[in-house]
Amino acid sequence: MKKVLIANRGEIAVRIARACADYGVQSVAVYADPDLDALHTRVADEAWGLDGHRPGDTYLRTDKLLDVARRSGADAVHPGYGFLSENASFAQAVIDAGLTWIGPSSAAIARLGDKVEARKIALKVGAPLVKGTADPVKDAAEVQAFAREHGLPIIIKAAFGGGGRGMKIAWRMDEVAELYESAVREAVAAFGRGECFVEQFLDKPRHIEAQVIADTHGKVVVLGTRDCSLQRRNQKLVEEAPAPFLDEAQRERIHAAARDICAEAGYTGAGTVEFLLSATGAISFLEVNTRLQVEHTVTEETCGLDLVVEQLRVADGLPLSIHATPAPRCHAIEFRINAEDAGRGFLPTPGPVHRFEPPAGPGVRVDSGVFSGAVVPSSFDSLMAKLIVTGSTREQALARARRALAEFRIEGVASVLPFHRAVLQQPDFIGAKGFKVHTRWIETDFAQPLAAAVRAEPSEGEPLQRTAIEVDGKRMRLGLPAALLRGLAAAPGQVGAPSAQDAAGADSAAVLAPIAGTVQAWKVEDGAQVAAGDLVAVMEAMKMEMQVLAHCAGRISVSAAAGSYVAAASEIARIA
Repeated sequence: MKKVLIANRGEIAVRIARACADYGVQSVAVYADPDLDALHTRVADEAWGLDGHRPGDTYLRTDKLLDVARRSGADAVHPGYGFLSENASFAQAVIDAGLTWIGPSSAAIARLGDKVEARKIALKVGAPLVKGTADPVKDAAEVQAFAREHGLPIIIKAAFGGGGRGMKIAWRMDEVAELYESAVREAVAAFGRGECFVEQFLDKPRHIEAQVIADTHGKVVVLGTRDCSLQRRNQKLVEEAPAPFLDEAQRERIHAAARDICAEAGYTGAGTVEFLLSATGAISFLEVNTRLQVEHTVTEETCGLDLVVEQLRVADGLPLSIHATPAPRCHAIEFRINAEDAGRGFLPTPGPVHRFEPPAGPGVRVDSGVFSGAVVPSSFDSLMAKLIVTGSTREQALARARRALAEFRIEGVASVLPFHRAVLQQPDFIGAKGFKVHTRWIETDFAQPLAAAVRAEPSEGEPLQRTAIEVDGKRMRLGLPAALLRGLAAAPGQVGAPSAQDAAGADSAAVLAPIAGTVQAWKVEDGAQVAAGDLVAVMEAMKMEMQVLAHCAGRISVSAAAGSYVAAASEIARIA
């Protein structure tokens, strides 16, 4: 390889560009229009535009990505995580174009990315498993039949999904049908396919995973375990390695199952095998992520291996630089720094980052996709950065994490920093009387109130500011007067847009969009009578599905069509 196209954005694109520099190859960034001046476009050797605002028009367009590879002279593609990273068709298109694909074979992606097929592989090698449907279900009635046969709770999961999207847990029979439809909608929006399957759900389980790396010479190595139990909406917030409070039998069972599943699938490159661990100690295979994980950083710290460089080595046909599971050299904890308001139920908060001052010092690493003056777009994931803290023991890592989180400063958008600081005071997480965190702990056990974030006022620009422009598809830097930039920044949905909370009460009849995003579906007919608290619509923003509830009783008049994109705090309906 000589030049790698990074088919992604944000902090992972920055991470890959830096690994390319360390490995001695050039990097090519791509960007959607809102990412014109994003950090990943600055760090890469060059950056090319994809001409569009939303994922479906940019980072999910195989034709545009391959066209940039051709024009830039890239001879390899790294997909990062999310977007097309687990798309077997994209992997094959890259290979068919004569480029090196930095990831597992398209056949392995297809086999393991299909969660039903992955279950069959897990059964074949003897991995632990709960009861589940052998194939994707056809409709809600089939889900209800499974629930009646095997009991509740059950989990409905996108067969071709990941990252917590297209995943719903049903605790009551009367909610099964609606949750199935919601899972299908999320799966179609995030992955382009809506097939779902069903499994028994382990109540209050921990989420444990094993990091695997495999080369093209038949070597498969498990690099250790991670605990990723601290989640909201089935998406992780805190991860650590090695997974604490496991006995050696459990750890070896997880290692062996992960190794056997990947070997059976003919896997190459970096991948993660995920499991659930019940309160009784039962282990059940969950899925395989055929890509780099967000939380790969904690495994890097514990094993001393640069996983992205290792991916590049494997793609170049080189053998692994490690040949057996290493003993952990430290304990590592990662905190995802999302642009979300924890005091308002982790509501995504896109907008300008006026101040971004990460911590430093012994045992502190920050992988960031933003900087002071950057903008978090509403079209993409809310992840801004990752704080990774290490210590010789878990106790030292926790102490350093408290210090690092106290130092961290972000202004302009809300962040989950207040939640992370609060978690480090919780006995359930600290583990003095046992580790009691589980995948729904935030929703069921976390009781500490968190204040809603105060929205910052827009900051004034400097006399001359530098920005990015695009010339013939390629990104360049340009200095412009601050007054001109302030005028451009006043575009709808960007700097200074009011929040739904700020606008509440301004018009007592208006139903306001809680955030800039897409109106996925209306749950009531236009002109219907509704009661206060009724679910009236479902919106999708920053890869999250959110409910819109009626704020009062009355007759509703819908003004925003399903499928339309609306600005934050804009009127989508009226209740008279």
